[in-house]
Formats: sequence, structure tokens, C-alpha cells
Amino acid sequence: MPGHFQPLPGGGATVALDEVEISIIRSLAVQLLELIGPGPAEDEAADPLAELFAEGPSEPPSDPVLKRLFPDAYSDPEGEPSSAAEAEERRAYSSEFRRFTENDLRAGKRDNALAVVRTLDRLKAVRGSAVLELTPEESRQWLTALNDLRLAIGARLEIADEEEADLLYHLSDEDPRKPMVMAYLWLGGLQETLVNTLLP
Repeated sequence: MPGHFQPLPGGGATVALDEVEISIIRSLAVQLLELIGPGPAEDEAADPLAELFAEGPSEPPSDPVLKRLFPDAYSDPEGEPSSAAEAEERRAYSSEFRRFTENDLRAGKRDNALAVVRTLDRLKAVRGSAVLELTPEESRQWLTALNDLRLAIGARLEIADEEEADLLYHLSDEDPRKPMVMAYLWLGGLQETLVNTLLP
């Protein structure tokens, strides 16, 4: 079925995409790569020990999309800290955790978005459409990248929970957020069908 992932024999997934869909997904993945930023410089990457012990940022990013992609590890979504001391303790723990994990998290998200771009670039469209076939590993990378893209769009749309997401179905066609909302919902459908192909 066009626009829906289906399982491939022996693992992996396949989906038919038209040229517009390919262009949209590729453009979103490239924008995500630009937002995440480049990896380590070549001379740093050549030294695995230096890369292993490299420290990342200790403060949360200012961009709301990056905040959503790299949230504080010790924030409590259920409520505010009970005291200034507890708030400071959470901030210190989050800062330390971020310092030693964010570089790896960024590298993983970068690799997944790059996998999306590369698999799309190898497609050969016939009469305006192409069939994408993914290995099991590429399918997992796509799944994670689709989730990151939806988180990014959700942050731009200021969606905090499912109730707010449900309201998006009722936007008027004149609403300037409509194209972004359509992409958000479409990527959600792709993500759901890809999850189903990967279930045992």
C-alpha cells in the first residue's frame, strides 16, 4: 500500500513513496542534521580515546527543538521541585549527565538522519514514484529518525501532549501551521506502520 511500510521477507521494511514525499522526508532529515550540528572534527575522530573521553555541553540547549530532543535527565514532568535545594540538585545531576551523554546522543541521532538521507538518495524514481527497501538495521534507524522528526515538528508547533495533538485535526486550511501539521500527522502514520513491520 502506498505510503505505508510493509514487512520484507527475512526482515526489513518496504514503502512506496512519490517524488514529493521523498523530497519532504529528505528535506526534514537534512534540516534535522543542520540543527543537531556536525560531528567531531576528523583529527578528533581519528583518536578513539579522545572521542571516548570528550565532554559534551553541561547546559541544556536554548532551541526548543533541541530541548525536546535532548531533555534534562533529572527533570520531573509531574511537578516542580519542592525546594530550591532540590531544584539545584536536579540541575547539577542533569548537567553532569548531559556532559557525558549528549555527544553520544547527538551522534546517534545524526547517524539515523544520515541513514534516511542516504537511503532516499539511492532511490531511482520511475514515473514519479519509487519503492524504498530497508534492511532491518536501516528500518530501526528510520524508526528513530521518524520519531526525532515528529518531536522536532511537535516542538515547533508547541505540542505538549496528545490532547493538543488531537486539536491539530481541526485546524482550518487557512492556518499557517497547516502544512507543518500535515507533515506531523503523515510522519506519525509512517512511524506507526514501520513499528508494526518490526514487531515479532
